Amino acid sequence: MSDSALPPCPQCASAYAYADGELLVCPECGHEWTPGEAASEEVLEVRDAVGNLLVDGDSVTVIKDLKVKGASNALKVGTPIKGIRLVDGADGHNIDCRIDGFGAMRLKSEFVKKA
Repeated sequence: MSDSALPPCPQCASAYAYADGELLVCPECGHEWTPGEAASEEVLEVRDAVGNLLVDGDSVTVIKDLKVKGASNALKVGTPIKGIRLVDGADGHNIDCRIDGFGAMRLKSEFVKKA
């Protein structure tokens, strides 16, 4: 399989996956998978606070003031967040994003609304 024919990472959608023997490896998130496994994985379904289906790349807004550990101020209602990435967070934090003034963080989908 040539590098241009490799599928993107099923976990983070990175286009930089490479073959390592029988496995495909993502250098960005470290996920390893077999070529046939990518098609059979179930799709992560995440819904916002009002029930809208979210997908990678969506823009959302915060619906409630949220205290942020390690930050001196809270994340305010109406804060826009662009280009979210959905993740399977074991602790319920299923949105990976970058917020101006706060940096990279994970949020729970129940505290955002699709913009």
